Amino acid sequence: MNVVKALHRAREAYERREWLTAYKTLSDLDNAALAATDFIRLADTAELLGHSNDAVQALQRAHLAALGAGEPIIAARATARLAMLLALRGETAVAGGWLATGERLLEEIGDDVVEQGYLLVARMLERVGVGDLETAAKVPPQIIACARRHGDANLLAIGLNQQGRILTVLGQLTEGVRFLDEAMTGIVSGEVDDPLFAGEVYCSMIEACQWIGDWGRAAQWTRALTTWCSQETGLVAFTGQCAVHRAQLMRFNGAFDDAVIELERAVERYEAVGNRAAMALVYTERGDVLRLMGDLEGADEAYAAAVLHGSDAQLGRALVSLSRGNIDRAVSAVRRVLVAVQGDIFRHRIIPACVEVLLAAGRIEEAAALADELAVIAQDYGSTAVGAAASVVAAQVGLARGDAEAALPAAKAALHSWLDLEAAYQVARSRVLIGRALQLMGDDEGAALELRTALAAFESQGALADAHDVTQRLGGVNRPGGLTEREVEVLRLVAAGRSNAQIADDLHLSIKTVARHLSNIFTKLDVSSRTQAAAVARRYGVV
Repeated sequence: MNVVKALHRAREAYERREWLTAYKTLSDLDNAALAATDFIRLADTAELLGHSNDAVQALQRAHLAALGAGEPIIAARATARLAMLLALRGETAVAGGWLATGERLLEEIGDDVVEQGYLLVARMLERVGVGDLETAAKVPPQIIACARRHGDANLLAIGLNQQGRILTVLGQLTEGVRFLDEAMTGIVSGEVDDPLFAGEVYCSMIEACQWIGDWGRAAQWTRALTTWCSQETGLVAFTGQCAVHRAQLMRFNGAFDDAVIELERAVERYEAVGNRAAMALVYTERGDVLRLMGDLEGADEAYAAAVLHGSDAQLGRALVSLSRGNIDRAVSAVRRVLVAVQGDIFRHRIIPACVEVLLAAGRIEEAAALADELAVIAQDYGSTAVGAAASVVAAQVGLARGDAEAALPAAKAALHSWLDLEAAYQVARSRVLIGRALQLMGDDEGAALELRTALAAFESQGALADAHDVTQRLGGVNRPGGLTEREVEVLRLVAAGRSNAQIADDLHLSIKTVARHLSNIFTKLDVSSRTQAAAVARRYGVV
């Protein structure tokens, strides 16, 4: 195939969104055969396929080729894309250098061109990367204005999205969500035709939903992102983010084993694109899930990997220390986190874990102050998830004070909210709080029902740490009818429909011993049949 035909084939493949074909064809051609716009196409396909370094090199060549051809606007466009990519990779110093180059080019051009908006996006990302949020916050309105002047849907979507994120960070949730939703209209309508911008807006939207505790909205957009990724043949970019978002929802819903698998996929995809900041997030998430599953060694390894990639993972490590009984270390870490993390949109996510550690250390009043802070945030946000979290910590503080009358309604409010959100793990944790409150009030049978229901949920989810805690608590609760633990085991199997012979085999007992246990169970529960005994088992949450 001659050069002209190959170049034509590559350009057609690019227009048809056949990214792999376009990338391979352009990569195989001699650089001298490519125009500046071809280098930009090569960079786009490289980035979409996860070849980030190739994308950087292609954009550098696009810049040089455009200057050599006397095309300063295309050179500025390549420079803007290069600065954005570098800023997103965390290479803010290099990004700043290319930004200066692009801004000088536009000064020389002197006209109002859309490339100004793309350089503004890069400048905003660079400012965020160095922690200058005050300057970054001033940029999105300029991006939006530029996009509207030039009718650029891709630029408009990113500008609206970033304006929404900034407003939510500043606590203006209603207005912020309005901008976030408006940004997504360009995606779902197909007006945004650049997959790099579409993917970025998708992921940014989902992250913002998690920031404000809107898990229902996050779930909807995660499903939409999954579908979008599957439609982009060969796509690697954004598939890591997609896997992380799915894993976060799985963790939220108590599907821990599935979450671990998704996070493993995310690691593979992020390694392919070399995104260190994203890798830090993945390993932190992995540590959180493994910790809940009782794998403290695995959690330690994951948090260490997160630190290696730039995260301190202090809160997760504090909870591991707490699980190991090193309370002083956990408290020290929590206090460092509380000082470092400012802003309601970030604090509402750390307060529940901090309260757990402080209460374990007996710092009840410190925990109570945080509970009050979260209650105010929840009232301002109007988010079901944030409100449920506030109810949880209120119940925990009430229990620590021995005030069951305050703890019980708070725990029940949390339960109903988590049920509405289908957050299976948090539902089970709320049942534990209800059970503990009922214990304080002397309702041992009601407590046993709640605790056993929670135990069954934790066991099915693989939340072994919580399951162990509930098992320990059940030791202080009267079983229905005063049954022994062995009798409870027999009753559970009876309710499952097992015969005496099968129960004997399951528990390594003789059939005669099983029959004696069953006779005792009937007497203690005042029932006369296996069916009636099974009904009692279900009523008390033994099953």
